[in-house]
Amino acid sequence: MTKLAPSILSADFGQLAADVKEIEEGGAHLIHVDVMDGHFVPNISFGAAVMKSLNGRTRLPYDVHLMIEDPDQYLEDFVTPQTEYITVHQEACVHLHRTLQHIHAAGAKAGVSINPGTPLVMLEEVLEEADLILIMSVNPGFGGQKMIPAALRKITELKRIREERGLKYQIEIDGGVKADNIRQVKDAGADIIVAGSAVFGAEDIAGRVRELLEKVAD
Repeated sequence: MTKLAPSILSADFGQLAADVKEIEEGGAHLIHVDVMDGHFVPNISFGAAVMKSLNGRTRLPYDVHLMIEDPDQYLEDFVTPQTEYITVHQEACVHLHRTLQHIHAAGAKAGVSINPGTPLVMLEEVLEEADLILIMSVNPGFGGQKMIPAALRKITELKRIREERGLKYQIEIDGGVKADNIRQVKDAGADIIVAGSAVFGAEDIAGRVRELLEKVAD
């Protein structure tokens, strides 16, 4: 089953809890939490306090995406009973294998992400340690960008490697997913699909979630 993880970076922060309730009613599987520090990426979003404000207000688990420098310093801040994944960037970690072990020790599943310009070979030595591989299909930092098509090739290759080596990681894609390309993304091999403006830019948020899920239904 393909899962949908709407990114609250595109939500209305003035009614964040209400927007999250809408995606829950629509059938979303995860809440994608984009954390940006203004250094690793050219934008600032929010920290753990905003995420934790949703504790108890939704049943959806958190899919935390740390687009920050020195993520080890902040990992524990994002661990809650609702946190399922914490994903760090390969480009931001000096000792990536150790960082993934740190996430596991903190009590979450460990994910690793790569930017569009980073080749898959950079993940070769951590694929067995990772629970999630997140392929960025836009350059991180801003929502509403157009998908970079090369990301689909990375997804297909990750699926092939997983099958050949008997690995267990989930494959996630983030950036530029819309109603007109979400099926293509699913067919390439994505297990979890992040959508931001495509969800929260709709007048009927719950209805848009249902629409996107219908397009990827088997």
